[in-house]
Amino acid sequence: MACAKVPLDELHVTESFGPQGKERTLPALHPDRKEERCFLSYKPPPEDGTAALVEEFLENAQFISEDLEWLLALPHDKFWCQVVFDESLQICLDSYLRHAPRGLDPSGLSSSPAVADMQRNIHRSVFMVFLRMATHKESKENFITPAVFAEIIYNNFLFDIPKILDLCVLFGKGNSQLLHKMIENIFTQQPSYYGDLNETIPSISLVFDTILQKCGIQSEDIGTGQPLKLNANKSQTSMTMPEEELADLVLYMCDTCTTIHSFLDIFPEACSTFKQQNFLNRLSSFYEMSVPDLERAVKKRNFNKSLQEDMWRRMSHSRKKMVEIAHLLLQHTCLQPILEGTENMASCVDDLLQNFTAFLQEKRFLADYDEQFPIADDISLLQQAFPHLDDTRTSYLLEGVQSAWECVGKKRSFPSSANHSAGAKSKTGRDLAASQKEGAGVLGDSEELRGAEAMTDVPRKGDNGAVYTLSAGELESLLSQIRDLLPDFGEGFILACLEEYGYNSELVINNILEDKLSPSLDKLDRAMARAAKKELPSVLSTRSNVFDDDEFDVFNRDRLDMSRIWKGRRQGESVRATLDDKQHIEEQRERYQAYQIVVDEIPIENDPSGDRDNALGMYDYDDEYDDTYDVNQIGANDLDEEDELLNRRPFTTPQVLRTGKKAQEDDEDEEEEDKNDAVKKDHFVQDPAVLRERAEARRAVMQSRKGYRPPPANHVVGGPKGRGQTQETVLDRRRKEANKNRGANHNRRTMADRKRNKGMVPS
Repeated sequence: MACAKVPLDELHVTESFGPQGKERTLPALHPDRKEERCFLSYKPPPEDGTAALVEEFLENAQFISEDLEWLLALPHDKFWCQVVFDESLQICLDSYLRHAPRGLDPSGLSSSPAVADMQRNIHRSVFMVFLRMATHKESKENFITPAVFAEIIYNNFLFDIPKILDLCVLFGKGNSQLLHKMIENIFTQQPSYYGDLNETIPSISLVFDTILQKCGIQSEDIGTGQPLKLNANKSQTSMTMPEEELADLVLYMCDTCTTIHSFLDIFPEACSTFKQQNFLNRLSSFYEMSVPDLERAVKKRNFNKSLQEDMWRRMSHSRKKMVEIAHLLLQHTCLQPILEGTENMASCVDDLLQNFTAFLQEKRFLADYDEQFPIADDISLLQQAFPHLDDTRTSYLLEGVQSAWECVGKKRSFPSSANHSAGAKSKTGRDLAASQKEGAGVLGDSEELRGAEAMTDVPRKGDNGAVYTLSAGELESLLSQIRDLLPDFGEGFILACLEEYGYNSELVINNILEDKLSPSLDKLDRAMARAAKKELPSVLSTRSNVFDDDEFDVFNRDRLDMSRIWKGRRQGESVRATLDDKQHIEEQRERYQAYQIVVDEIPIENDPSGDRDNALGMYDYDDEYDDTYDVNQIGANDLDEEDELLNRRPFTTPQVLRTGKKAQEDDEDEEEEDKNDAVKKDHFVQDPAVLRERAEARRAVMQSRKGYRPPPANHVVGGPKGRGQTQETVLDRRRKEANKNRGANHNRRTMADRKRNKGMVPS
């Protein structure tokens, strides 16, 4: 039996052996304790979605999922025996890391929900197996000595640099914190992995050289150590190579850049190793030589439309990742020590400026880097943290950046500069790199990744404290992601945890596994169900429209007059038919018949009483008009006298016939008559001069009532020069000179002195 608090490498167990059941004592890690079980190799989901291929994938994946769940359920000693001594398990895990769909790879996950669920289960199980393999201490009773753990994982190749890179690509999105702890524990317990990483970086540079050779581009580093081949000048270029080979090169470059970026983003401690290998300069030169050539080939060659779109998306993704790799290296090796105020701040500042200066010859790379991570913001940060910065050097660097923009022919935009500078001042280290990385998306098609990488890519609370609005689909994705790892917890409890921790799935999973939940969450039931959703009212019942309840409202009426509904021009209708239609006249006739008050003839029926006169009298017209004197012509026979006819208008002599003094007297009489008549007339528009005189008179009366005295008249002008001036003129001029600073713009000095005395203007 196992003893408590003894490491697994020193533990011995006693168990029965053989057909007779004899007991024997063996080390806990022994090949004989391994269970005989064959793990199948992983095959990716079919892309075409054929029924037979889907069925084959589901059957194979079901076996793998069951085997991995069985492995995770084993106790600590049995698990490590199976991991160390079962070769089929390592082959299964390696096949998944090699063939699992990456970010931009086409996958058949959308063809069938069953395929997506199975892929998600395998994805979770593989991650949990690697997570358990990287943990040397599961509990106080189950642990391995750190030194022995380092030898086990290194000598048995449980982890190596390619595996770690693939783990970062496949599981980095959504599990960055757990992956960082896992990789940090591996490198801490076994420092030999740093040596392996040093040997891996030259092979990555060799990948860049291979891509340049395939494209017919001569690299500066090639030829220094090896002689050129005789047929080197006859190699094909990106414009002449087959389409399949060009597509493979683009895929190769995209996969390499994505892998390196994921590894450096999750494990930034490796940035110093890449920096020591001069990887930054190698990356910038490769970007400058390969990107323009491959982009030109993808644009100008006649590819299939879908293939061309896929290649262009991968090219844009590769460009973005290469720029972010360069920023990560500078961030964690130069900027972060400067922000933290370490002792070697001066050397870090000089190193950062040297790297920026080295970028000046790579015009395309420098312009794209400055577009995504403005160099002016970094220099501004350096000037604040290091006041003794050389202004001449920084000015030369900024002029070089501007020259790079002009050489590339791109228009420079500055909207994101403030955001980057604000983020740089308020954050340090890893958070700063993450905030600047999330704020940059300017290199073209930065589409969201799909496949296994996107299974854990969920929205979460930003590093700058901003809470992103989650849609229903994103919230369901968060729930499914956490329930895949923690199926025993209810959806209601998980929702409460997400709300408590700002919808950060990594933090929720980490706190649940380490039992570090807040006191408010500890009181909740772990199996709490999700609250029922409230059904929203239908749109038709809540809508409001100006055409509600009209004759064509089909939502509120069961029957409509279809004769009044037609499409296009109404059939059987013409202009002549419209003009000949007199139906509206007939409709108006009945209305105006009620206004007929004139009757030409009145039919009189035979009255049995015989009173015909009374019958006619009923219809006599009497308007009470007194026509008694209508027949008398009053004054018609009277003769009009001569004076009565002349009284209406007096006779006047025409002006032409007037002579001498008589004409003048007549004119004066007419003027007097006109004046008299003018006074009596009621003019519509009066003379403005008269109105001003009346207003002035009223104003003088009001001022006299209030005791106001008008100022005396000024005699400033005086007489001509050389003739002397009066005493009044001399006094008025003296008074004006003494009081002229009271108005207009002559008191500027006085007001300036007044403002200065009050502190409004700095002296």
